[in-house]
Amino acid sequence: MIPFRVSLQSGTPVHEQVAFAARKAVISGQMKTGDRFPSVRALSQACKINPNTAHKVITQLIAEGLLEVLPGIGTVVATPPAGARKERVRLLQRETEELVVEAKRLRLTLEEVQAAIATHWRNLESEQDR
Repeated sequence: MIPFRVSLQSGTPVHEQVAFAARKAVISGQMKTGDRFPSVRALSQACKINPNTAHKVITQLIAEGLLEVLPGIGTVVATPPAGARKERVRLLQRETEELVVEAKRLRLTLEEVQAAIATHWRNLESEQDR
């Protein structure tokens, strides 16, 4: 059993979908600092994905600093980095650009994009409260 839900959709690489679901679980507070993360085998079985794909997900989350490997314990949710605000904002640069390009392609206004972001922000906060 994994502590988050993944509904695989065609059109997006599987490892990205699983990594996003795990990221969301950590950021929303569903998984807390120190919680054990599923092993490659457990993740691949629960998500019905190739073990190599599960390994890629875990490696990516470790590289992002969301997970850490503790000898004798395994892979756990890492303590969030304190980093400077400017550095944390820089980490979103690529995703922000992708969002803006897609919003402009769809001819959305800045206000519509901000409203959509606010809605998702509140949804994540309400998940934390559960």
